[in-house]
Amino acid sequence: MDTEAVIEAADVVDGRPPGADRKEQIIRMVALFVMPFLMVTMMFATYMSTMHSPHPRDMPVAVVGSGATAQAVVDGLNAADSTEATLVATRDDAVDLLHDQEATGALILPTAGGANATILTASAAGASQNATVQQLLAPVAFQNSWQTTTEDVAPLPAGDSAGIAVLFAAMGMMLAGYVPLSIMVMGVPHLLRLRRFLPVLAGWSALTSSIIWLILGPVVGAVEGHYLTFLGVGMLATAAVGLAQLLLSKVVGPLAVLPGMLLWVVFGMPASNLALSVHNMPGFFQFLHGVLPLPAAGEALRSVLYFDGNGLGTHLIVLAVWIVAALALCLLKERSASGKMIPGVPPISDPDSKAPALAGGPPRSKRFRYVAAAGFPLAILVVVVGAMGFSMHKPQPHDIPVVVVAAAPGQAQQTAAGLNAQLDGILDVTVAGTVDEATEQIRSRDVVAAFVLPSAPDTPATLYSASAANASQQSAIRAIFQPITAAQGLPLTLTDVQPLSETDTGGSNSMYVGMSWIMAGFLFLAVLRGGAPHVRRLRQFLPLLGGWAIGMSVWLWFLFDVLIGAISGNALETIAYGTLTIFSVSLATGVLTRTVGLAGIIPMMVVLMMAGVPASGGGMSVYLVPEVFRPLQEVLPLPAAVDIARSLRYFDGVGVGQNLLVIAIWGAVGLVGNLVIDRWLKRRERRSDSGGPDAGTTPEAHLRLVPAEAH
Repeated sequence: MDTEAVIEAADVVDGRPPGADRKEQIIRMVALFVMPFLMVTMMFATYMSTMHSPHPRDMPVAVVGSGATAQAVVDGLNAADSTEATLVATRDDAVDLLHDQEATGALILPTAGGANATILTASAAGASQNATVQQLLAPVAFQNSWQTTTEDVAPLPAGDSAGIAVLFAAMGMMLAGYVPLSIMVMGVPHLLRLRRFLPVLAGWSALTSSIIWLILGPVVGAVEGHYLTFLGVGMLATAAVGLAQLLLSKVVGPLAVLPGMLLWVVFGMPASNLALSVHNMPGFFQFLHGVLPLPAAGEALRSVLYFDGNGLGTHLIVLAVWIVAALALCLLKERSASGKMIPGVPPISDPDSKAPALAGGPPRSKRFRYVAAAGFPLAILVVVVGAMGFSMHKPQPHDIPVVVVAAAPGQAQQTAAGLNAQLDGILDVTVAGTVDEATEQIRSRDVVAAFVLPSAPDTPATLYSASAANASQQSAIRAIFQPITAAQGLPLTLTDVQPLSETDTGGSNSMYVGMSWIMAGFLFLAVLRGGAPHVRRLRQFLPLLGGWAIGMSVWLWFLFDVLIGAISGNALETIAYGTLTIFSVSLATGVLTRTVGLAGIIPMMVVLMMAGVPASGGGMSVYLVPEVFRPLQEVLPLPAAVDIARSLRYFDGVGVGQNLLVIAIWGAVGLVGNLVIDRWLKRRERRSDSGGPDAGTTPEAHLRLVPAEAH
C-alpha cells in the first residue's frame, strides 16, 4: 500500500490544482473517498476471491513406472481436473522434473510384487504446494493398497522453514520500485527525466537490494550467503518496476498509483507462486505468473537459492523485457509534445525553490525533499521486509495450550506432567475434567487441543482440535501428538470439533475481513490528512469518518458475502462490528497524522499491520511466531478484528465482547487525542489573534503548518 501516492492522486483532479471553487472542492472531496475505496476494494476483492477456496487445477505430477498399472494410474490422474500426470521411466527422471519445477510431485510405483510406493516432493518450491501434491497422490496409493513413504528431494533450509524468504524479498523489490515514484512526482519532478532518473534508479536499486539481503540474511537468518544473487535480481526487478511506474506516471500523473498497485502487488501476489501454489489459482493468474515482475523476481531467487539456477534465464528475460519496453516507451513519451509535463502536477520552474516534500506538508528545501523521497519509501521497505521476515521465516511451536482428559484424574495429571517435561516450552499442558469441558475450551479458543486418553484397553486415544481456530496450529499439534502415540503403540483418532467451511478451506477469510477493516480505517485518515487541508477540526471530519465507516463496512460485507460468496450469515453483526473497527482505527490514525503529518504513517503501519498480522493468528498461528507477538494479540486492533470475524462465522460469537472492548478503547483513545489536538490548535489560534509570539503568522497558516512540523 502506498498512502503517499493515494493522497497525491486525490489532491489532483482533472489535471487542475486545488482551488476555492465550490464545484472543484466537491470533486476533490469525492476523490478523497474514491481513491481509498478503490485501493481497498482492488486488494481484498482479488485476495479474497482467489484465496478463500483455492483448489488445484491441472497440477503437473510425474508417475514413475511402466506397464499397464502405471498407465492406469496416469489415466486416472488425468481424468481429474486437479492433476496433469506424465509417465516417466526412472526416479532420476522424476527428480529432474521436480528440480526444473516442471512437476510439483511424483509417485514412484511399487516394484513387481511389492507394495511400497514413494511420493517425491520439493518443499523448496512452496510449502502449500508440497502439502497439496501429497493430498493428491496419497489417495492413489491408498486405492491400490500400497504403503507410502514421502521423500523431499529439495528441502527448505532450517533458517527458512516456512519458505517465505523469496516472497518477502520479491515484495520488497516491488516496493522499492514503485513507492518512490509517487513521492518524486510531487516533490522532485525534475528527477523524472530519463537522463537524471536512470542513474538515480541504478544507485537506488543497488542500495535497496543490498538492504533486503542484509535484513533477510545476516539480521533475520532466513538466507545464507547469495548476496550477489540478491543484488543482481534485485537491481533488475527494481529497475523493471521503477521504469514501468515512471511510464505510468508520465501518462496519468499521481493517479499512476492505482494501475501500479494493481500490477505489482494486487495481481502479483496471487500470481507469484510464492505464497500459494499458482496451480491453485484461476487460469488468468497462471498466465500472469509468466509475465509479471513479482513472480519473475521471486522465482529467480528461488531458482538460485534452492534449485541450482534451473530455469533462472526465463525469469530474468521477463524482467529484461519490462526494462526494455518501459525504457523505450518512456523515451517516446519524452520526445512527444507533452513529454516534459507530468499530468496533474504543476511545473516547477526552479528545482531549488521550496515545495512540499510529502502531500499536505509545508514547503521544504530541495535537500529535504531529496531526503524525504528516499527516506519515506526506505522506511516502508525496512518495516515490511523486516517485520514479516522476522515473524514468519522460521515457525516454531511454543507454549501451545493443551488439556488432557482421562477417566481417572490421577492418570490425567500424570500424563500432563510427563508431556510438560518431555515437551518443555513447546506445550503448556493442563487437565480438564470431561471431554465436554475440554471441547468447550477449544471452542472458546482458550486451548488449542484436547488429548483424551483411552477409557479401556485396545481403544484409541483421541486428539480434539479445531481447524476453524487456525489450520496451522491444528497441523502443528497433530504433528506433535502423532509420533508420541505411535511410539507407544497407541492408536490415535483425530477429531475436528469445528471444521472450516467449503468456502474457507485455508482459514484465511477471517484475516482478510479483519485486514480490510483496518486498512479502510487507516487509509482514509491518511488520505484526508494530505488531500483535504480545509478539513482541520474534529467536528469537521467526524461526520466524514462516520459515513466512511458505515459505507465501507456495508460494501465490504456485500463484496465478501454476496459477490464473492466467501462468508455467509451474521450480516448485521458483521456490518456493525466492521463500522466500529473502521471508525476507531481512523480516529487513532488521526492522532498521528494531525501531529506529525505523513511521517506518522510509518509507526501506524508498524502497529496496525506489521505487528498485527503475526499477532492476529489469521494466517500463521500466534503459537508458531516469535513469543513477542503473543501479548500483542490481546491489545492490537487487527487481532481483535480477525477474531471477531472468525468467532461470528464459526464459534457463535464467543469472545466478541472482549475484542470489541479492545477496538473501542483504541477508538476512545483516538477520540481523546483528537480533542486534545483541537484544543492545542485553538490555543495557538488565540495566541496569534491576540498578537502573541505567533502574531506574524495567520491562524490558517498555523493550522496548516503545525501538524506537519515533524515531517
